[in-house]
Amino acid sequence: MTSPVDPRAVLADTLLQREALVSRLAEGRPPRDFAGLYVGHEELERALAALPGLDGPGPERVAAVRAGLAPQVSAARSAFEAALGDDSRFAAVVRHARLDVAEAEALALVVAVEQSTARQRLVSYVQDSVQLPRLTLATLDRIFEDASPITPSGGLLRAGLVQLAGEGTWAVQAVAAGARLIWHLRGDDAPDPALPPGCSIRPGPSDFHELLLVHGADRESRLRAVPADGLLISAPPDTAAGWSAVVREATIGNLTVVLELAEPPGPAARDEIRKASHLGFVLSSPGEQPLESVPDRPWRELRVVDGEADAGDWQRALGREPDPAYRLSREQLRLISAAGDDGVSARVRRLAGGHLDNVAVRIRPRRSWDDLILPPPEAEQLRELSARHRGRETVYGRWRFSPLPSAGVVALFAGPSGTGKTLAAEVVAGDLGLDLYKVDLSSVVSKYIGETEKNLERIFGAAAAGDLVLFFDEADALFGKRSEVSDAHDRYANIEVAYLLQRLETYEGLVVLATNLQRNIDPAFLRRIAVAVDFVPPEEPERRLIWARAFPSTAPVADLDLDFLARQFKITGGVISNAALGAAFLAAAEDSPITMRHAVLSVKREFQKLGRLRTEKEFDRYFDLVNRDADAAPAR
Repeated sequence: MTSPVDPRAVLADTLLQREALVSRLAEGRPPRDFAGLYVGHEELERALAALPGLDGPGPERVAAVRAGLAPQVSAARSAFEAALGDDSRFAAVVRHARLDVAEAEALALVVAVEQSTARQRLVSYVQDSVQLPRLTLATLDRIFEDASPITPSGGLLRAGLVQLAGEGTWAVQAVAAGARLIWHLRGDDAPDPALPPGCSIRPGPSDFHELLLVHGADRESRLRAVPADGLLISAPPDTAAGWSAVVREATIGNLTVVLELAEPPGPAARDEIRKASHLGFVLSSPGEQPLESVPDRPWRELRVVDGEADAGDWQRALGREPDPAYRLSREQLRLISAAGDDGVSARVRRLAGGHLDNVAVRIRPRRSWDDLILPPPEAEQLRELSARHRGRETVYGRWRFSPLPSAGVVALFAGPSGTGKTLAAEVVAGDLGLDLYKVDLSSVVSKYIGETEKNLERIFGAAAAGDLVLFFDEADALFGKRSEVSDAHDRYANIEVAYLLQRLETYEGLVVLATNLQRNIDPAFLRRIAVAVDFVPPEEPERRLIWARAFPSTAPVADLDLDFLARQFKITGGVISNAALGAAFLAAAEDSPITMRHAVLSVKREFQKLGRLRTEKEFDRYFDLVNRDADAAPAR
């Protein structure tokens, strides 16, 4: 049994047959070798005879040919129109593009020519040029009796289903079907290669044909608010070809176009959205769009408030109940769902790592509360800081306290260098099971106007993607007091401080600011501080513990008088750690155990680095040793 003939092909071939007969019988034009490559005498005579302005032959001969084929053309058109109601891919594209019957006929004709070299040879004959194997605007105008469906405002060009190819006058502009359409009609659904980079498609039906402005929350939550299943998600294309590909792909797949906006759409984008009126468009952005940037189409607006992933989101993404330790947005949950088979905590850490590694140093906490030697009040404050961050879900979630200005926690660690501020931040991060990112100020602060804010936005934006601790050491360099404005530098410095305050008030994570002098911090930041801890130099009991823990149990020590070291040298924990390490290297150079001689010599080196005087009272019986010309024994 032979398969039924496609009504599209029947109509296309009938129309081409009619045009060929008009050329052969009515115009008397035989096929010619090298047609269109040169003009001969006979061709010149035919051309002159065909010009209406020169009293050429009347249209009766053309009408006679058309009348002879009228029954076949009418039957083909009736069958074709009936087929537009079936479930074929062609009929679906016609419906998605909202084409009328004439436009559908023209598309069928152009597609048929595009797929058949035999038809292309016939078109070359009809158009009397081997250089024109595609139908031109003039030929289509003649086929459709001076009412060509190919117009600038028509559905075929609007939907990107056909393009005008070639150069020259209007009459010889060739009409080509998009390659993506041809592949689709042949059963291949690979996306258009001309789509903008980063474009993604979520298949599904879409009956949405409006313009919707969605703002707020996170990207995935905004997408969830779109009233359509089939979505084409892209940044606004920056070329005409990119726009054509987006519109064509959305038309073929019956998709709603979602444009992720980093800035308001420009005039070109607004024009493209206005012209593609058969498609639904969604402008998705974190904040509201200015009214003057909204395309000239009827529109409505939707604000998405809640972006936090719920139990259903967790179940769909990871097949599990929500982890109470993490308050993830739907976008963050989508990202970690594709991050391998590691646990949730490892995936969450990975969220921010790639963005922050260039502007901050990642510290994976290895030390615990036992490694932190502080007076009991300060140690208790640090535990309260950890508990405050851990209890946000209870206070703001279950108990419904207002999280103003945000649910984030900001801590201030103030004290001299070496008193344990960085160690404390690491211990708190380790207690919470989070990574600590120590911000590198040299890569953040810039002499160029506006660059510091951009760098800080990168940090806070990336940190918001993952649950972590941001640690700003020497914070007064960024969070210092605003000054009187005496020049442009002062004005922009004050803008940076104001920006930081605003960003802190919207950040949802844990931030630790460390400074040597609390009075250098701008007072506006102090009201945002949740926990403030003063780090003071350790007293003798704390120094004794720090000295003891500075030497690992595996280190060979002999005759170390830790009580003497703790009593005589009023130094910070950081200096003690450096002195212990220096003593170890002195002993290693002599291939001997670590002794008091190595320890006091190393303390002397630390004093020299600090520019501190060595007094006989401090070094006591070791004073002569540290003041010799040759302080240390020669290395072997």
